[in-house]
Amino acid sequence: MITPTLYIKTGCPWCEEVLDYLDDQNIDYDKVVVSDDPEAMDEMVELSGQSKAPTMDWDGDILADFGVDELVPFLRSKGL
Repeated sequence: MITPTLYIKTGCPWCEEVLDYLDDQNIDYDKVVVSDDPEAMDEMVELSGQSKAPTMDWDGDILADFGVDELVPFLRSKGL
């Protein structure tokens, strides 16, 4: 099973909602906080072409600037 990477920003309400949802669904993820990490921010921008969070990288399939409403169909497409 692939573990997606979730890029978030401190104080982002959408990020908090997504974190809560993933935790409630027992979906594993690697969390990267980009707020005070220029290298992580550059990585997220390189992957997604933008600087908004949350952004998820699922084995090269990128979901950027999303909320739970967009996350659910994305996860379904991954078999979850």
